[in-house]
Amino acid sequence: MGQTLSEPITEKTSTHGSNNKYFFGCSQMQGWRLTMEDAHTTLLKLGDTNLGFFGVYDGHGGSSIAHYTGQTLYKKVLESKYFEKKDYAKALTDAFLTLDKCLIEDNNFAYDPSGCTAVAALVTESDEIIVANAGDSRAVISVGGKVKPLSYDHKPTDEAEMERIINAGGFVEFGRVNGNLALSRAIGDFEFKQSENLPAEKQVVTCNPDIIEHKITKEDEFFVLACDGIWDCMSNQDVVDFVRAGVAEDKTLTTICEDMMDNCLADDQTSSGLGYDNMSVMIIGILNGKTEKEWYQAIKEKKPSLGGGATAPTTTTASTAPNAKANATTAEGGKK
Repeated sequence: MGQTLSEPITEKTSTHGSNNKYFFGCSQMQGWRLTMEDAHTTLLKLGDTNLGFFGVYDGHGGSSIAHYTGQTLYKKVLESKYFEKKDYAKALTDAFLTLDKCLIEDNNFAYDPSGCTAVAALVTESDEIIVANAGDSRAVISVGGKVKPLSYDHKPTDEAEMERIINAGGFVEFGRVNGNLALSRAIGDFEFKQSENLPAEKQVVTCNPDIIEHKITKEDEFFVLACDGIWDCMSNQDVVDFVRAGVAEDKTLTTICEDMMDNCLADDQTSSGLGYDNMSVMIIGILNGKTEKEWYQAIKEKKPSLGGGATAPTTTTASTAPNAKANATTAEGGKK
């Protein structure tokens, strides 16, 4: 669990926004941790385009790389040679790799011990959600009230992740990279990226993201991005159910985000170790031609089907080991 404050900091920093295609609420809270190491990005308009960009970056070992990523990753997407070609999946991957390379070549960051997860969602003009993920922050979408993952966690114990770690000269001990880091992909964490003869994609810890592409359908209600401070306490379906319950009470998306963090926050210092982390969560409502009022009413009237709802076609780039729920326990010490 690591060091904690004697009392949690429960003040929240919240934002919201909307256009004619979607609207969002976002909030973050320091909680029991000594410092706030999360960052996020919410852009309804990416540069001069009509694309939306949303991201959550969960820092560990410090906040500097997470904050830099929040301020810079979307710019790297815009600068990518693939962006002009509208190859947005490659543009996202290129942005992750380029950002990490820029950091390690910058004397201000090359010896920075911190790192961060990154889950970023690009919403295109053709109504696709393209999610890039490195680490154990997560994205999910509600399809008629049933959850559908838009990312999968990168854990050192996953077979493919462990194989890369070992091939790069590392090891996995106590479920951690070299007995230290509890996730296997991240931006920063340069102590695990020291093999000069290996490309970035094959380092002990890589920033190379997995990509999932989702075509929006009329069944899609909203998608959620959050750090593991949320996912360690709630399952994917729990989060979707929580949002829909808030919508049924006519709560704003921002209020639902705030309530969700309060729901996850540990009551005291005597519990299992869950609910002590920094928390960041954003909910993006998909209007599908509706007004916000009509969107609320449609969700109130729609009851999730039993046994799994309809899901739209999904394209996944690169292999991952799907997890239904983030690991609920962490070893003492180490990062994350």
